[in-house]
Amino acid sequence: MNKKPNLAIVGATGVVGSTFLKVLEERNFPFENLYIMASAKSAGTTITFKGKDYIVEELTEKSFDKPIDIALFSAGASISLKFAPIAASKGVVVVDNSSAWRMDKEVPLVVPEVNPEDIKWNKGIIANPNCSTIQAVVALKPLYDKYGIKRIVYSTYQAVSGSGVKGINDLKEGLKGNDIKEAYPHAIAGNCLPQIDVFLENGYTKEEMKMVNETRKILGDDTLKITATTVRVPVFDSHSESVNVELKKPFEIEDVKKLLLEAPGIVLQDDLENSVYPLARDAAGKDEVFVGRVRRDFSVENGINLWVVADNIRKGAATNTVQIAEVLIKQ
Repeated sequence: MNKKPNLAIVGATGVVGSTFLKVLEERNFPFENLYIMASAKSAGTTITFKGKDYIVEELTEKSFDKPIDIALFSAGASISLKFAPIAASKGVVVVDNSSAWRMDKEVPLVVPEVNPEDIKWNKGIIANPNCSTIQAVVALKPLYDKYGIKRIVYSTYQAVSGSGVKGINDLKEGLKGNDIKEAYPHAIAGNCLPQIDVFLENGYTKEEMKMVNETRKILGDDTLKITATTVRVPVFDSHSESVNVELKKPFEIEDVKKLLLEAPGIVLQDDLENSVYPLARDAAGKDEVFVGRVRRDFSVENGINLWVVADNIRKGAATNTVQIAEVLIKQ
């Protein structure tokens, strides 16, 4: 794309959609025309972006008859399943933040620091991975390339903003002593809920299996042994993860730290004497993946532990989507 693209935002009034606009502005994303789309409920409202007012249009089957080059979707899986193919058929490249297309073999699943080359084989739709997977693979990629990986054990501590407005509201009300349960089967305030999404027949939740399957797809390695336990915690923003990795080759801790320090998109925070390690509150509002508590796992040969934290709405959704669009316009 030599010219500035015409850009559409689908689902612009939601938590992630509004963050798309914030990130586009911060990163000074180049565009010619901008179209803002949402459901009939939000149509007609005004959104101000870069000092200009835009009227929110209702998303319909004719929305992509306009000359649009790239559409950033964050409107849920059912909307993406219906409208992404319509957009793609009109020559639009859709970058979709829902779960709709992630495991489709015809659709690249992309984290720009990890597998930007996969963008090239898109057929009109590119999937943005699950938030918890994105931050994990950014941290794992340098280790995978240098040492190889045999096995990964994920344990996550995920913020309520991952459940949208309802999750945020459940925690806000719970902290006031009002235990509403709009987003979760139990009260979230003062609790850790070992259930994110629905349970599957194998006893895992959908979120846990997303992490397993998406990690394999993004790293391009179906032989990886992976298990996950995903937990919702009473934190507003940023997911934290304990990532236990069994590498294929021996390593020195200092070499691993140097590798992480130099890897794209990672900030190493690992100063134990001064209690410096990644924290959810510090990661909130930022685009990097923060890694710390890097230490050897003595219980297994070539084992290592990492603590990985990132803002789930930014790097875990909006920023990663915008980064994909940035690679698209460069290509």
